[in-house]
Order: sequence, then structure tokens, then C-alpha cells
Amino acid sequence: MPRSSEHPAPPVGALLRRHPHAGEPLSCVPVAEGLLNRGYRLSTTRGRYFLKQHLDAPTADRATITRQHRATQRLHALGLPVAPPLPDSRGRTVAVIDGRCYALHPWVEGRHRDGAQLTTGGSRRLGALLGRVHTTLDRVMEPPPAGDRHDSARPEDTFRDIAELIRLARAHRPYGGFDALAEHRLRERRRLIAQHAHRRPPAPATAGWVHGDFHPLNLLYRGAEPAAIVDWDRLGVRPRAEEAVRAAAIFFVRPGGELDLEKVRAYARAYRRATGADGTELAAAVHRVWWERLNDFWTLRWRYQLHDRRADPQFPAVSALAVWWTREYDAVRDAFSD
Repeated sequence: MPRSSEHPAPPVGALLRRHPHAGEPLSCVPVAEGLLNRGYRLSTTRGRYFLKQHLDAPTADRATITRQHRATQRLHALGLPVAPPLPDSRGRTVAVIDGRCYALHPWVEGRHRDGAQLTTGGSRRLGALLGRVHTTLDRVMEPPPAGDRHDSARPEDTFRDIAELIRLARAHRPYGGFDALAEHRLRERRRLIAQHAHRRPPAPATAGWVHGDFHPLNLLYRGAEPAAIVDWDRLGVRPRAEEAVRAAAIFFVRPGGELDLEKVRAYARAYRRATGADGTELAAAVHRVWWERLNDFWTLRWRYQLHDRRADPQFPAVSALAVWWTREYDAVRDAFSD
């Protein structure tokens, strides 16, 4: 099996002994996409598979993964495009080997598409698909627990975070163009948050089961149609309409940080039809996600606090979007809610 410093070889032999139906291993190649867990394209004498190694600490325990697997099995049975894990000879879908959790999935042929590669019709189908995910999760999951709050960011906490990130950016060596842009955007964001602090949104009133990480790298297309929604690690209870807005802000952001509002409108109308959500609910979600984006610096946390640069390429568009969204707030709200 191929080895690298970034992707040490998984225990393929031990895993396949639990899946004798899968055949003998031929090759195991790391899949490039993915920021939190590891994936491999596993070829055997019986076919090709996706081997997932669960590493993200909050979701990498066996009980959590098993719950995700059961959800995808139920969604698949109801016609959603998902790729449930393959059970081993004892019916288990999670293999714990040397303290690590692994799962074997069918290999899905397909490609990722971002919003620029979707037509208006494709954007409409995307919104309808996410709506189906939300309504079908309502059918297959237990009722959401009551009482969970999803409070929005407090400006005073964000100001402390900004000060620390500015300090780290200025101290970074070698200091370069990325660091200068980071400083500029952090100071710009501090001014915007101070200007709009009175608009901090209240906690949402309702929440439901959501995929939790719906974006282009977690959706495979075969031609113009979605072939599989993957990576259900963040399955959880959160405000559903916020996931719809958050996903659109990832799919439909342009390199300069603007949203393609024509496609957003088609997507949002299809989502509302699929779920029965009204314009008021989407407008409130837009406001909460806008505030979240204004106060969020995850790409800079990765770079300066975790010393992980894999998210660096996302920073220019993500940071510009928060500024553009503030300026075009009414147009964005109307695209989601009219």
C-alpha cells in the first residue's frame, strides 16, 4: 500500500478480514479532498470502495458514527442520494482498529460542482435536494431535544479574538501578503462589528436535524444530477433554515466575495417549497448567518493558532463576503425570502 508522511497507510488487511465479501486489496490511495478526516480509494479484487478514517475528535467515537450510519441507511431507503456504509460479516458498520474508527463505503463515481458550475435550474434542484434532506431527517430521526440554545456571537468576545489574531498575524515570519491582508480584514471587521453591534440577533426559536456540513466538497454529481451527499459527521440539531443560508453562501460565492443572487433566489425558492418554510423564517436565518460570518475567523484560526494552512485559499473570498454582505444586506435578504 502507498505510504506518505501525511497519510500513513490504514490497516487495510485487518479491515478487509472483517469484510470478506470485499475481496483482496490491490491499492489504497489517499483522496485529496477533506479537511477533518481521511479518505482513501480502496481497490480490491471485487471492486472499488471508499475507506474513511474518522479523526475529528468531536465526531470520531463509535456511538456517534453509528448514529450517522443508521441515519444514512434510513435516508437511502427513502430515496435520498447517499452512500451508506457497508456492514461487515457481523453486521457492524464501524471498525475500531488500534483505537481508530474506520468505515467502508461503496465508491461513488462523480465530481464536485460549485455554484459557478450550476445552471439556474441546477441551483433550483440543489435547494430542493437540501429541503428533502431536512424533511426526510424529520421522518427518520428521533425528535430534537428541547432547550438547546444557539446564541449568537457577542461583540466583546469577538474583539478579544480579533486582537489576538492581529497580534499573531503581525508576528508571523516570514511576514507576507497574506498576513497583511489578514490584518486589514481584521481591522475592517472590527469597525463593522462595532458599527452593527446593536443588530446582534437573538437565539432562534426552533431547530431540527440537519446534515451539518452541506457544501460542494460533500456533494458528488454524476452529470447534472446529484449522485451522493457524503460526510455526515456533523449531523445534528441546529436551525434548519440557517443551514440552507450557510450552504448557499458557500456554493454561490464568487471569487471576489459576492453572492450570485440570481442563483441564490432560485435555490431558496425551491428550498422553501420543499420544506414549507416561509420568507420570514429565511429572512431571520439570513440575519443570523450574516452576523455569524461577520464574527467568524475560522480560516485565520487554522493558520495562526493551529498552524494549518489548508484553509488559506478560502480566506480572500470568505473575508470579502462578510464585507459585501453587510453592504448588500437588503438584496441578500430579499433573494432568500421573496
